[in-house]
Order: sequence, then structure tokens, then C-alpha cells
Amino acid sequence: MSDGLELGPAERGPIAAATLDRLSRPLRDLRVSVTDRCNLRCPYCLPRDAFGEGFAFMPHRELLTFEEITRICRVFARMGVSKIRLTGGEPLLRRGLERLVEMLARVEGIDDIALTTNGTLLSAKAQTLSDAGLRRVTVSLDALDQAVFRSMSDARIPLAQVLEGIDAAGAAGLTPVKVNMVVRLGVNDHCVLPMAEHFRHRPEILRFIEYMDVGNTNRWQSEQVVPAAEIVATIARRWPLKALAPDRPGEVATRYRYRDGAGEIGVIHSVSQPFCGSCTRARMSAEGRLYTCLFATGGLDLRALLRGGIHDRGLQERLRKTWSARSDRYSAERLLHNATSPRGALERPAASQRDEARKIEMSYIGG
Repeated sequence: MSDGLELGPAERGPIAAATLDRLSRPLRDLRVSVTDRCNLRCPYCLPRDAFGEGFAFMPHRELLTFEEITRICRVFARMGVSKIRLTGGEPLLRRGLERLVEMLARVEGIDDIALTTNGTLLSAKAQTLSDAGLRRVTVSLDALDQAVFRSMSDARIPLAQVLEGIDAAGAAGLTPVKVNMVVRLGVNDHCVLPMAEHFRHRPEILRFIEYMDVGNTNRWQSEQVVPAAEIVATIARRWPLKALAPDRPGEVATRYRYRDGAGEIGVIHSVSQPFCGSCTRARMSAEGRLYTCLFATGGLDLRALLRGGIHDRGLQERLRKTWSARSDRYSAERLLHNATSPRGALERPAASQRDEARKIEMSYIGG
């Protein structure tokens, strides 16, 4: 059964050379949100007081169809994109997601399809997704203590359900499975060592993420940011670490391995040590708005262009112009603005305070 509009005739053409923005950053990665819905209410992403029972999520008719997503990804591939990451909301809530994966796996130039999920629905879907062409999966997990997990997720879903999903992803070959932990001071920072201990000697790669000021509803406070350097130092005092070289250009995590051979961890330090200068990612919301930064305040309406009858050549030109005009470097500007501030790099710059009401929510375009 079709998810919506059928594909129009494809306009064939060679894969283009890398498309560069105003800061000479190439376009390599596309993050595609397939739904704005989620079955958790994590306070740093989808807080219940803002996204409660009465909140109106997008109706299905407003979402891009799988055919529309695939067409857009095909055009992006001609511009140099080789990696697609499916996000949400919680992407596994989108019915028939494996069919989209299968369609994207056939797009020439796309050699890596990944998924970010909260893991609660993963155990039943991992093998089907792998069979469809999914290559890797990242699972969000902020604690191994059931009480802290419930507080961080604000949902009555058993922690064991997520752990089963992680195991199922590994068994399905979606490796290496990455596990992302957002660390907040006074909330779950005491869980850093237990998380590290659990995933030592296991095949998953645990990554610690600084609490970010994304969107408008998560009540971000700089005092709750635990800098990545402190996280690394805490772990290294218990288990010595050695820094590793990046896997690829533009990698967001700084990698370390345990000196005793017990595996690998990573830290994502987007607040204390921004990596805007190497950012190669564009993001597309579930209803087809294109954003060139996680902290964007506006996006290009691709759904209107597609449903208005634009040809692939015209679409590619609009995408090229959008990326070529890109100069986003929000996190780096935050760091620069506060270089001499008594509070240091963790304070919001004044410009972001003025623009805060217009920032896009993380749940709308994924992390």
C-alpha cells in the first residue's frame, strides 16, 4: 500500500561535487525526521508541561510521504550527501518505517542509513529494519537506574525494554550500536560511572552528551551543563583512557578507548567545545522543512515545492542555494561571545536570548 504520492519520473544525472556553504563546509549528511511524536517526555527534549495530552501533533496528511522523502534524498545524494539518519520524535512510531529504509537503500550515492531511537520499540523491529537496509542505530539512554530513567524519560516504560532493544540491534547486525547519554548536573551526573561500567567489555559505544540549549521549552540552565572534560576526567580516574583519532571528517564525538582494552567511549561537547567549523549536516522536519542548523529559527518549505510540481533540477538548485548561503555557527558564537564572561562558555549569547522564542524544538527536527 502506498504511503501517499507516487514518485515522478527521475531525472538522472551524475553525483555532483561537494556543495560548500559560506564557511566552506561541505554538505555530507542529512537528518530526516519522520514524525514529531514520541512515547517519552524527556524534560530536555519534549517536556510534558509543554507537550501534554492536549498538545496537537502533526496530522498524518501533513507529513512527507515515503516517496517524497526518497525523492528529496535522491536529489541530496546528487549534491554529495552520502549519509542519511532517520530521527523524530521517535521514528519507530512511524508505521512501515522499514519500507522507507528499503527505498532509501536503493538511492544511488547513499551508502549509510542510520537511525536514532529511544529504543523502547526496537526489539521488535531491529531485524526487519536491518533486512531492509538499515546500517546502524543509536539509542538514547540517560541512566541504568530505573528511578532515574523514569524521571529522565517521564514515562512508565521499563528500562529493561530499552536494554532489550539494544541487544536486539546488536543481534541484527546494526553495529556498532551507539548509546547516547545526556548528562545533567544534579539529575543524572552520578550515573556516569555506572553507565561506563555497564558498557565496558560490551560491543556498544557509550557516548556522553553535554546538555544543550536547544529549542524553547527545556528550561536550559548553564549551571546544569557538565563539561565533557569533566566527564572524561571522572572516567579516566577509574579506568585510564587514551584519545583516538576521528573515524571520519566532521565526526561530532571525541573518541577514547580504555587502556585495558575494555572498549570505547565518546563525548559530544557541543557547549564547551563547539564543532560548528566541521558541521556537514542538514536537517529536515517531518513535514518537509529544511534547516541548516540545530539552533535554526526558520527553514525552507520543501513540501510546498514538491506538491507545487517542482522538477528535480529546480529542487536541486533551491537546495544548493540554501546550503551555499549557510553561515550558521550558533554554538561557536556562544563560545566566542562568552570568552571573557565570568560564567564562561556555558552562557547563552545575547543574540540567542533575543531569538529564543523562535528557535526550533529538538523534537521537531531530531538531535
